[in-house]
Amino acid sequence: MQLRIPSFLVLLGLLGGCNSTKPTTQTTSARPVLTTDGLRASVARFNALDKEDVINLVPNAQTADWMAAQVPLFECPDSVLQQTYYYRWWTMRKHLKQTPDGYVFTEFITPMKHAGTHNTISSALGHHLNEGRWLHDPQYVNQYTKFWLYVDSKRTAPKLHGFSSWLQDAVYELYKVQTDKGFVQEVLPALTADYRLWEKERMLPNGMFWQYDVKDAMEESISGGRKEKNVRPTINSYMYGNAKALAAMAQLTKNDTLERKYAQKAEQLRQLVNTTLWDNKAAFYKVQYEKGGLCEWREELGYIPWYFSLPPDEPKYANQWTQLTDEAGFKAPWGITTAERRAPGFRTHGSGHGCEWDGAVWPYATTQTLKGLANLLTEYRNQDGMSAQIYYDELRKYAASHQKNGEPYLGEYQDEKNGEWLKGDNPRSSYYNHSGFADLIITGLVGLKPRPDNVVEVFPLVPAGKWDYFCLDQVRYHGRLLTVLWDKTGTKYNKGQGLRIFADGKEIGHADELKRVTAKL
Repeated sequence: MQLRIPSFLVLLGLLGGCNSTKPTTQTTSARPVLTTDGLRASVARFNALDKEDVINLVPNAQTADWMAAQVPLFECPDSVLQQTYYYRWWTMRKHLKQTPDGYVFTEFITPMKHAGTHNTISSALGHHLNEGRWLHDPQYVNQYTKFWLYVDSKRTAPKLHGFSSWLQDAVYELYKVQTDKGFVQEVLPALTADYRLWEKERMLPNGMFWQYDVKDAMEESISGGRKEKNVRPTINSYMYGNAKALAAMAQLTKNDTLERKYAQKAEQLRQLVNTTLWDNKAAFYKVQYEKGGLCEWREELGYIPWYFSLPPDEPKYANQWTQLTDEAGFKAPWGITTAERRAPGFRTHGSGHGCEWDGAVWPYATTQTLKGLANLLTEYRNQDGMSAQIYYDELRKYAASHQKNGEPYLGEYQDEKNGEWLKGDNPRSSYYNHSGFADLIITGLVGLKPRPDNVVEVFPLVPAGKWDYFCLDQVRYHGRLLTVLWDKTGTKYNKGQGLRIFADGKEIGHADELKRVTAKL
């Protein structure tokens, strides 16, 4: 079964960017490759379809100008991917609020009883930071980070630990884009205190972490329960990523003692996850029950260790990915299921009554899995049949799922067979800011890999022969503006054939093929 491409995506594909050098609203020393015409056409269409019941910092009428000044421009031959890229920025902007406590991003567009100050919820905080780090103005994500570390912590009942989080990892990933050492120095003490609090609240005597599935933002799973204290690949992978990030930030700030401490914690967790949560027979990372033993069935959360490059580069671990393309595993017409489809408990917890993670497709989890797959394809030798084509196919399926009744839509979770959003027309589900997409285009498909040094690394996951061109333009990175483009013939952008990287308009790297390229800034 193939997804039907919504008419609005086909239409907007005809209105995409071009190879003109007309300047955008961003003032730079070099003229952009793309115009903002495609972005503005997309925004006009989205605005025309929108009732705009809720207005936060940026109203619809100002969105085209705001996005033109803030987000990297993207052009490719696939209208579904290109227009979903702009749609996701358009929806995220709806959640940006200016408050007396600084800028924040919300998760739900409507007020929620379980939210904290300014309707904030921490469950998708890592996704918010990984998306928001590509905005040109760093104050949006910087102030949002400080809100959680300094404002929320002063509440009578803080909300940051209402959900598991990879906050420390996301802050270090933010640094790799901004290279703002001063910001890292400022927040590092609060980040280490936050890690210690997690150890106090959730760490077992053996050094692993437990969590309720509801506090993992994955309630009603086939392995968990709202009151079951299971040892899960989620929180343990997050804490591994957080410890690794704290060690890196300690090294950056020349705190040798802190670096050694968290490097040791990260290594211990890595070994524990691989020995405790790995099921050799099923070749999969699984939840360990509070009473002992691993869950009988595979869940999509078993791919989260790859998000943090935790698994060893060995064939037996890479074999886990074969379930991604197995229709009895996680492959479904409308996306990657949250439980393997062969499981007897698959889709047995209801449909839209609560928040079922027993098989339905969740963008939150899809983002994590695709990030993990990109890591496998660009960092690991053992890949067990996975390829750029598989990444492309699943990313495109994810992009095409952003619709309801043929119009652009982003909700909570979907039926895996027909794409129905399971919260129906419930207003809480609209524009649901609980996942990522732009970051998957930037770091995955185009393949710009953020690094702490002055090297630009690009490793595209566009399949060979798939596209004649693409361009990611006006990417603010390490204080420069980058352009990454592919031009098979050299006539689309008139910058030469092949894969080319520019910093502030000056070419710094190129390759004749779509492959890994590095260049110095």
